[in-house]
Amino acid sequence: MSLGPAGASLNPDEAENFEDMEKQFAVKAVQHMATYWAILEKMKGSQLRLTKIDDEIYEHFKKDFPEFDPTETINEDTMKSKEGKERWRNFMMAYEKKIDDYNFGTMLRANPKYEYGEKETIFAMRMQFYAIEIARNRQGLNDWVYEQAHA
Repeated sequence: MSLGPAGASLNPDEAENFEDMEKQFAVKAVQHMATYWAILEKMKGSQLRLTKIDDEIYEHFKKDFPEFDPTETINEDTMKSKEGKERWRNFMMAYEKKIDDYNFGTMLRANPKYEYGEKETIFAMRMQFYAIEIARNRQGLNDWVYEQAHA
């Protein structure tokens, strides 16, 4: 499979869908989702650190997205609008050299009150996942997963 000449940049807005590549992304995203859920069942989210720089990510997220309420359902249309994409791109680029796979696709629950499911899950970038889940964990919004698993 060729993505173009060596050294050429790939514009994701103009790229064709490569079925094998999409499957690999999907497998990795589902593995990440299942691993995170298994961790939440074994440890309260409020006690969990997702990265070595959770504090930095959390403070940066609160500064750049002061309107974000971790208790509410994420508005995917706002998040993926032209303005939303630009805001998130600027946020994520700060972690390009700090977080592995910072821009890799993953699954994110739209609302912390629900398990992953077809209607409750959105596709997001890894840094969006980290920022939002760190904020949820700091507020104890994922502790119910542990409590339910140990009831």
